[in-house]
Amino acid sequence: MIRYALICEHDHAFEGWFAGSDAFDAQSAAGAIDCPLCGARNVRKQVMSPAVTGAKKNFDGAAGRLAEIAGKVRAHIAETHVYVGDKFAEDARAMHDGEKDSAPIYGEVTPAEAKALKDDGVPAAPLPAPFVPTPAKKIN
Repeated sequence: MIRYALICEHDHAFEGWFAGSDAFDAQSAAGAIDCPLCGARNVRKQVMSPAVTGAKKNFDGAAGRLAEIAGKVRAHIAETHVYVGDKFAEDARAMHDGEKDSAPIYGEVTPAEAKALKDDGVPAAPLPAPFVPTPAKKIN
């Protein structure tokens, strides 16, 4: 995993975790990275100093603890939440409005849906990539 300092076209700074540089490039080209503050998809890497280590993979120290924690969070989410796919905004809004029983869910939203949920006070937040269970299982 690699952490990049990112910035959107509106100068909102945030971080993103990726499997590697190629993963960032592919997701960026596909428009799959958006600013968590405004939803803008014109996102680029900020200048940052590299954390260089030897060729030997060392999972001791902070990197190892982070990977372990991310794995535990993924497992917890997979066990306790329902993946609702592209119905996330609809389900979250229905729960917020009392039209549906509250339940822990996760899924995908478009930038416009994310903004509308935020504007309407629906409690929802982006799930950082290292914590997303894969493969997600959709339950209808």
